[in-house]
Amino acid sequence: MSNEEKKDIEDKINDAMAKIVSDTVGDVQPEKKSDPSASHVTAENSKSAGHSKSARPSNVSHARSARPSGGSGTSRSGRPSGNGTVTSKSARPKKISYVPIDESEFAPIVLPKKKKHKALRVTGMIAAMVLVAAGCAYAGVSYYYTNHFFEGTTINGINSSNKTAYEVEQEIASKMADYSIEIKARDQEAQTITGSDIDYRYISSGEILNLLKEQKPYEWVKGFFEKTTYTAKEETAFDKTKLENEVKSLNCAQKENQVAPENAYVSFNNSEFTIVPETAGSELKVKEAYQMISEAISSDDAEVDLGSNPDAYVTADITSDSADLQATVDAYNNFAKASITYTFGDETVTLDGNTIKDWLQFDEKGQLIQDDASFKQHIVDYVAQLAAAHDTVGTERQFQTTSGRTVSVYGSAYGWKIDQDGEVAQLTQEIQSGTQTTREPVYSMRANSYGVNDLGNTYIEVDLTEQYMWYYQDGNVIFESDIVSGLASDPERKTPPGIFTLYYKKSPDVLRGTKKADGTYSYEQPVTYWMPFNGGIGFHDADWQPYFGGDRYLTGGSHGCINMPPDKAGELYNIIQYNVPIICFY
Repeated sequence: MSNEEKKDIEDKINDAMAKIVSDTVGDVQPEKKSDPSASHVTAENSKSAGHSKSARPSNVSHARSARPSGGSGTSRSGRPSGNGTVTSKSARPKKISYVPIDESEFAPIVLPKKKKHKALRVTGMIAAMVLVAAGCAYAGVSYYYTNHFFEGTTINGINSSNKTAYEVEQEIASKMADYSIEIKARDQEAQTITGSDIDYRYISSGEILNLLKEQKPYEWVKGFFEKTTYTAKEETAFDKTKLENEVKSLNCAQKENQVAPENAYVSFNNSEFTIVPETAGSELKVKEAYQMISEAISSDDAEVDLGSNPDAYVTADITSDSADLQATVDAYNNFAKASITYTFGDETVTLDGNTIKDWLQFDEKGQLIQDDASFKQHIVDYVAQLAAAHDTVGTERQFQTTSGRTVSVYGSAYGWKIDQDGEVAQLTQEIQSGTQTTREPVYSMRANSYGVNDLGNTYIEVDLTEQYMWYYQDGNVIFESDIVSGLASDPERKTPPGIFTLYYKKSPDVLRGTKKADGTYSYEQPVTYWMPFNGGIGFHDADWQPYFGGDRYLTGGSHGCINMPPDKAGELYNIIQYNVPIICFY
């Protein structure tokens, strides 16, 4: 309440009190002294009338007391007399007849004593009356506020001053009649469900009435000076079946309006593998959406955002924080970092991330399609390509003979040969670990030299046409001898051409032919030096040959071995090395 309002109330109370006092007491007049001349006249009259007591006029006593009598006469106060005539205060006395009176009539006249403090007692009575009236009024107002909220009371935003609990609840109920809730969803325009759609209504919980009961009626004056605000729970109810139908009819709940979430995935961008985050999509879980909307309505919320709760939507199975996905990124980034440089003599071949990346499969969005079997097959194919390009085993070579001829020699048992299984295993491990290295492939067979002519300059040359052999070491002849090769006219015994290497050497040994059914051999021949290089074919001494070289092989050829003079066989036995190519040709 403002100061002006307080002053106005005080002024009204003061005016009322003044009026009450005026109406109760009237105008207060000051007392007047008696007229000396009147006393003189009275005395004189008394003397002249002293002879006869009975002849005294009836109005003598009036003259003596100078006060109005009960009958007719003149009042000194100027008020009307008993007959209604008003006599002026200044009126002169008429001629008086003096009548003798008895001295007994001059007994002292006792005037009544004036009451003291009369005004004070009246004021006290008035004050008491005012207090009683005020108390009654206060009690009446207090009783009023046993059923009404104090001035300055607000409940749930409603001005509840001087209202009953029922009236307040009616206002709350009327507010509920206009209730509606806005539904927000992903990728959809907001929609509204009104209270009338779901029979939304207010239910009294008694809390408003309890607030009124907690109010102390005799403290109603505080309401004019203090504001009181309450927040009461507003109990509501609605038809759950109708709400469920409303939720199902929302646009966001329709399948044709929904987009399924997409998993996070690995993609190759700017020379590295990265995680592309998942997409949320808009595939709604209707049950969870209903629960959210129901709770929002129960709380009297004006809106609910379904997108704020991830549980209301179907989520991606694989998210960007997946440990497995991160491990995949790390692994494939190792693939991209891997660099294996193969050496083939002076030639090098490098396998790096750019090539490895091409072995991976990606869909139209760039998402990595993990297919370990396919990836491994790419590694197998790559190693096979290396072998095809650089293996020399099983290939023909152009060979320049000592005699000056150039011959083609097929080498099935000599040359470079990559161990493809071994190389696949090692390469797979190096790719996975991101290894950067320079090395040779894993070989199962090695040659003396790299390149197309891998024979190098250390080899044994056996000219089956000339029936002569040479041992070259670093391009120099360190051994040579006449020989006798297999019987030329017998395909079973003819020495086959090719490139070979020494299996082992043994001294002495026994050479045996085909084993017969009876357990014996077609032949058995002891030798001092045995050096096999092609199955059962090898170098050995042959002291039974009458001579070596020339045309001896045409008629007295061996079973396929290279027969040598015993001394030459012993010399070769001492110097021959493993992995030295043995080139046989016609």
